[in-house]
Amino acid sequence: MRSSWDEASPSVRVEVVRCYYVLSLIFKLNFGNIITMQEIQTQVPYEDMLKAGMHFGRKKTVYNPLMSKYVFTVRDGICIIDLLKTQAQLKNSIEFIKTTLAKGGLVLFVALTKQSVDSTKELAEALNMPYVIDRWLGGTLTNYKVINSRVKKLEELEKATKSGELDKYTKKERMMFNKELQKMTVHFEGLKKLTRMPDAVFVSSLKESALPIREAKRMGVKTLGIVNTDSNPDDMDYVIPANDRSKKSVDLIMEIIKNELVNNK
Repeated sequence: MRSSWDEASPSVRVEVVRCYYVLSLIFKLNFGNIITMQEIQTQVPYEDMLKAGMHFGRKKTVYNPLMSKYVFTVRDGICIIDLLKTQAQLKNSIEFIKTTLAKGGLVLFVALTKQSVDSTKELAEALNMPYVIDRWLGGTLTNYKVINSRVKKLEELEKATKSGELDKYTKKERMMFNKELQKMTVHFEGLKKLTRMPDAVFVSSLKESALPIREAKRMGVKTLGIVNTDSNPDDMDYVIPANDRSKKSVDLIMEIIKNELVNNK
């Protein structure tokens, strides 16, 4: 049997959840003063976050108990993320990135999910930072010298192609070089700016980024990114509790970060 919640329109659902947050905020302000006024200040209207589905976590059946402090409630078996916490954690993450960049640090952006590729790449390019999309090559951090040598080979091949140096080869050989160039571009284009070990690794989804997070930890690199309710927040240094499966949610987070770090310089 369908519940009234299932039959409600998206706009009604947004309003209901918004009311939940308002009531929660009033409760916190009047009982215990748990949060501060600074934490209440938002970088983006809650309505935009709700419409993007940022508050929708995973099903309770795959819920990680360690995410309890970021969960507002459970509705129809779905964990609802507390956007007040999202705002606070997002602000902390932005401040960390801002401080890192101000010191001349490198932040490697990683997007291994289809819905996060475009916005993550756009953010990294806007910040003039390295990035990895679609697939993480094992050893990118733990075997950096080898990966870096492949990046240099890509740059040499690009230079040879533009200078006409490859014209001396046969048509078949040039086709082979072109195929190799295309393949290497897919894997290493985003790593051209990774001139040394990064100071931090940002992932668009903790759940889908186990390998890069593991390598970063092993190399002593700080980690941060988006964490859904099915992941362990203790695996990262800075977490942004939010829906990592919605393109609108991820895009909005990347847009907020971009506005804070690029447009507000």
